[in-house]
Amino acid sequence: MITYNPKSWISLIFHLTKSDTLSILWKELVFIFLFTFAIVFVEQTYFPKAFFLEKLFSVYSIMGFVISLLLVFRTNTAYDRWWEGRRKWGELVNDSRNLAVKLTALDLTLEDNHFFGRHIGNFALCIKEHLRDGTKFELLDLTAEEVVFLQGLDHIPSGIVELMYRRFNELKKAGVLSEEDVLRLDRNLNGFLDCVGACERIKNTPIPYSYSMFFKKFIFSYVITLPFAFVVSFGYFATVISTFIFYVFVSIEVLAEEIEDPFGMDDNDLPTDEMAQRIQGIVHTILDKP
Repeated sequence: MITYNPKSWISLIFHLTKSDTLSILWKELVFIFLFTFAIVFVEQTYFPKAFFLEKLFSVYSIMGFVISLLLVFRTNTAYDRWWEGRRKWGELVNDSRNLAVKLTALDLTLEDNHFFGRHIGNFALCIKEHLRDGTKFELLDLTAEEVVFLQGLDHIPSGIVELMYRRFNELKKAGVLSEEDVLRLDRNLNGFLDCVGACERIKNTPIPYSYSMFFKKFIFSYVITLPFAFVVSFGYFATVISTFIFYVFVSIEVLAEEIEDPFGMDDNDLPTDEMAQRIQGIVHTILDKP
């Protein structure tokens, strides 16, 4: 995720990145400009009195209003998915910190504290990769036995939580933890599973195909025929106007596509790498005290 100063207008306007829609759409913008120029040239040269085209301007004004409403719906839907993902990761940070603080109050051994510290951090790293291309065991702090156990599971994040539950049960049987202690800790571990479940729902439930197909067809049809509505009224200035409108409308759709799956590695996706590292740092600071 790109960090920036929202008050620095000049740097935001003139600083181009690979996620900037101008960098993504420049070939299409050139095509629309040349396409509109060709239409204007043909109209001005061979059909200078094509007055029937003037009536298209009012039609496209109404269609522009309609497509604007659709794009607002599209953007809000995509942003809601992005924001829910951010909220769930914020809850994971809180649950991780709360669990670590509760564990320190139980006067566990250094070995037990280290065990839970490893796996709380492992869970954050695990779901980060789980929501991308799958868990990479080499990134996790695991023993050989734990690797063997997790490799036999289909859902690795649940396996890491299971390892912590198993240690809770061992400590409970040994009389180190009471039933009340386990219930207090259980709420935070349930929060772990709720977080990964919500993130999986966002990732595995894209915008319905019919909606996405309709948006793209409507936008394409509108922008590709837009020059015919402007050619009579604006002449060669229609090349600039049509290109700019194309840039605005298509950019909104491109941005919505990027943020509707917020767990990838695009510039506008959530900074899950940094948040996972932050969870590891917080937990180790709390639990690895001598």
